[in-house]
Amino acid sequence: MKTAILSAAVLFAAAPAFAGPYANIEANSGFTGSDYTGTSTDFHLGVEGSSGAAAYYIQGGPTVVSPDGGESETILTAKLGGSVAASEKLSVYGEISAAFDDVNNYGSKVGVKYAF
Repeated sequence: MKTAILSAAVLFAAAPAFAGPYANIEANSGFTGSDYTGTSTDFHLGVEGSSGAAAYYIQGGPTVVSPDGGESETILTAKLGGSVAASEKLSVYGEISAAFDDVNNYGSKVGVKYAF
């Protein structure tokens, strides 16, 4: 999986006419009820682009995982996503994410967005 993500990153980075590089720092905190459980902070580099009605991005880099009351650790994470305009007001999007540690973790999300 790591090889596929890195290969896609190189492929997109090699097409500067279609893709633009960016940096993304994102902190995600968790709570169970009102109990804080921790924060994960991504320090990602990526590329994004579009072709017609479709847009895409791929990003990756270190993530600092800081559990509440625990010791922080740094792991490698990546995301691949995109969207397609179904109409002028409706788009469909999706994302696949991965975290590479002792046990690799994967996630996905899909959705639709309607603009009023």
